[in-house]
Amino acid sequence: MPDTPSRPQAPAPAPSTAAPRQRLVLRRPDAIAAAPAASRPMPARAPKVQTAAATDGRMRLNKRMADLGLCSRREADDWIAQGWVRVNGQVAVMGLQVVPQDRIEVDRAAQGRQSQQVTILLHKPVGYVSGQAEDGHTPAVTLINPRTHWQGDVSRTRFSPSQLKGLAPCGRLDIDSVGLLVLTQDGRVARQLIGEDSAVDKEYLVRVQYGDVGTNVQAAFPREQLTRLRHGLVLDGQALKPAQVDWQNPEQLRFVLTEGKKRQIRRMCEQVGLKVVGLKRIRIGHVLLGKLPQGQWRYLAPGERF
Repeated sequence: MPDTPSRPQAPAPAPSTAAPRQRLVLRRPDAIAAAPAASRPMPARAPKVQTAAATDGRMRLNKRMADLGLCSRREADDWIAQGWVRVNGQVAVMGLQVVPQDRIEVDRAAQGRQSQQVTILLHKPVGYVSGQAEDGHTPAVTLINPRTHWQGDVSRTRFSPSQLKGLAPCGRLDIDSVGLLVLTQDGRVARQLIGEDSAVDKEYLVRVQYGDVGTNVQAAFPREQLTRLRHGLVLDGQALKPAQVDWQNPEQLRFVLTEGKKRQIRRMCEQVGLKVVGLKRIRIGHVLLGKLPQGQWRYLAPGERF
C-alpha cells in the first residue's frame, strides 16, 4: 500500500440528543462487564495534557478528589475505573485533569463502600513493628483479631476478616515504644494523619536518663538544652518544627509533635545528652489512648474525630 501522511480520522459521531440516563457512559459497571466481549466499549483514554499544574490550577482528578477530602488517590483511581465518578456530568476517565471550577460527583456505590471501611485504635506493646514485618519482628496488625478486641469498646461494629484487607498503620511507633497506633482502611483518615499537609499533633510521655543522674533528671538537665528540644534541632539535614516539651515529673518529659520522623524523639533526646528509657504515645489529635489495655484494640467510634 502507498505511504500516507497519517491515518485517516474517523468522523466524529453526531451529538446525542438522548437523555443522560440513556447514554452508554452512565451504564452500571457490572452491566458493562456482563456484555459480550465483542460489544463492550473500549476503555476511554484521557486527552494528552501537561503533567505539571497549569496556571489555571489544572491537576489530575485523583489528586483533586484527595484534596477535597473525598477519598485517597488510590481510592479515587479505583472509583474512576469502576465508573463511579463524573466530572461536569460526564463519566470520568483515568488520568483526566480538572480545574477547581469543575463539578465532581461520586456515585452512591462508592460512598457505600467507603462507609464500610474501618479505623482501628490499637495499644501497641513493645516488640511489634508498626508496618511490614522486618528482621523477624511481628507487625502490629496481627494483634487485630476477635480475641484482642477490647470489651470496653462502645462501637457497635462487629469484627470481620474483610476489615483486615487494606488495613494500614497511620504513622510510626517504634518497636521499643508503646501506646496509641492508628490503623485504617479509610484513605481520608490516612491523609489527615500522615498527609503532607497534616497538622494533627501527637502527644508522648517519655522517661529519660541524663548521664549518671539518678531519679531527679529535671534538676540536673540544663535549661538551655530544654529550649533546644523545643526548637533548634536538626534531623536528616532538616530543621525540626517547633515542639512542646515540658517536664511531667523529675524523670519524665511530655512531647507534643506535629511531625513524625523515624525515631524522632529518641534522636532529639540523644542530641541533648538524654537517653530514652521509655516512650508511650497517649494521644493523636483529639483521640486519646485512655483506658485501652496494652495489646488490645477498639474501633474509632461514630462521631469521634482526630
